Amino acid sequence: MSDVSTRRSGHAAEKIWLASYPESVPAEIAPLEHASLGALFESSCRKYADRLAFSSMGRGMTFRELDAQSRKVGAWLQAQGLAKGDRVAVMTPNILQNPVTVYGILRAGFVVVNVNPLYTPRELEHQLKDSGAKAIFVLENFAHTVEQVLPHLPLKHVVVATMGDMLGLKGHIVNFVVRKVKKLVPAWSIPQHKSFRQVLAEGARQTLKPVEVKGSDVAFLQYTGGTTGVSKGATLTHANLLANKEQIMVWLEAIFTIKPRPEVMTFICALPLYHIFALTVNSLMGIATGSHNVLIANPRDIPAFVKELQQYKAHVFPGLNTLFNALMNNPDFQKLDFSSLLLVLGGGMAVQRPVAERWFRMTGCPISEGYGLSETSPVATVNRLDSNEFSGMIGLPLPSTEIEIRDEDGRTLPVGEVGEICIRGPQVMAGYWQRPEETAKVMTDDGFFRSGDMGLMDERGYVKIVDRKKDMILVSGFNVYPNEIEEVAAMHPGVLECAAIGIPDQHSGEAVKLFVVKKDPQLTEEALKAHFTANLTNYKRPRYIEFRSELPKSNVGKILRRELRDGK
Repeated sequence: MSDVSTRRSGHAAEKIWLASYPESVPAEIAPLEHASLGALFESSCRKYADRLAFSSMGRGMTFRELDAQSRKVGAWLQAQGLAKGDRVAVMTPNILQNPVTVYGILRAGFVVVNVNPLYTPRELEHQLKDSGAKAIFVLENFAHTVEQVLPHLPLKHVVVATMGDMLGLKGHIVNFVVRKVKKLVPAWSIPQHKSFRQVLAEGARQTLKPVEVKGSDVAFLQYTGGTTGVSKGATLTHANLLANKEQIMVWLEAIFTIKPRPEVMTFICALPLYHIFALTVNSLMGIATGSHNVLIANPRDIPAFVKELQQYKAHVFPGLNTLFNALMNNPDFQKLDFSSLLLVLGGGMAVQRPVAERWFRMTGCPISEGYGLSETSPVATVNRLDSNEFSGMIGLPLPSTEIEIRDEDGRTLPVGEVGEICIRGPQVMAGYWQRPEETAKVMTDDGFFRSGDMGLMDERGYVKIVDRKKDMILVSGFNVYPNEIEEVAAMHPGVLECAAIGIPDQHSGEAVKLFVVKKDPQLTEEALKAHFTANLTNYKRPRYIEFRSELPKSNVGKILRRELRDGK
């Protein structure tokens, strides 16, 4: 790698954030070593053959096993007559079948369509129709959803997995408990389906044919949550994902200037692998670095999750504010040994300062907040990893990434002014799948992706997100950002979780309403309002407070302000 100072010369020198980079991090990433994700995968499987790649429910899988099993899936798919570039859907939680299937699809030259297993039939039908998927791999717990949409789809192949398929003898017990004791498998009937084990057996008799895959070829259709209208597929190429992996890897080097580098790293994979955050930061980073990913199938079961954590010396733990908060309220989590933790990454939603500060006191490892979207593969900015300070910012643009804050007319705003966060870099998607009009709305003529998030950049190049455009509340002509209200509310010891929205008001246009889940049952509206009076200027203070037992959340754990606005 060339000298860092050389890398910062030329055009890159005008990027103000480079002066804030750790010394170990270059301004630009080197040319990509591998042409495709399949090539990277096969290289890692050779290099790290005897290391554990993934674990699930106590069963470990080495890189050698992962190579062999994914080869069977890829060979089977090719034998069904699928052509290069055909889409294959994957609808499973974090179990071993997920990486086996995903890497099998990629190696065979096909495109992965990640599907949330908790989708309703309506959501699933839209995604499968829109992507034109030819095949789907689904866990039996969700096969009833697939069954309902099959008559309306061009799906040719349905492969149904069971929870215990890859767990050896223990798998029979797991399947019995899942089906008969916990009754987690609703009745389903798909006459032409294949079982996952059948696919592995048939694939073992086939040969995986080499396919030339270029960086510009599509690897994933990553569907956005549909919060801005109809759910759209972000078209992510092999080069997009490989670039983002490389950007994160060079950024990661900074941590090893202050902490020793483990011989083998252990990642905790609690975020779902169908989500872009875990896909890149857990699965792809784990494969690239020869690391061990511990798959957590149901992170909402906090006691079971903590039991898993007791068994491993975790080094890297990506998560969300809600997950960190829930874990810290578990007494057994508080007793864990956190000495091995190198990096805790917060993304997906704003990390609240009170949560970050409590986490640091409890674990001794700071939460490093980052930012990204499905459309950016996903990471665009991250805070410095060699700092223990919680900045409240989403960090600096990654190497080879440019961030500009622009106004409604596309003009770049000065430092410190709030506008739309716009991103340019090799991790930015090729566009929305078969939606040129939607792509044109978010891609500028000079190649920047318009994120729809409002933020600012300070004089050091750090970016702060203030909110989604649509989440902004307008009170008597003043902009009020829900994140700020929620952060102040979270400072109160009696508040467990909260969400702020704007509601119509005849006097001020909109007023702030706050939904609160109590941590202290004795908490009153009066006490909270006094807290806001002490911490917020008048127009920002919630006029209405509603206490709830829980808040609506996405399957990733993000609080859904949209549903609260819709009266749910």
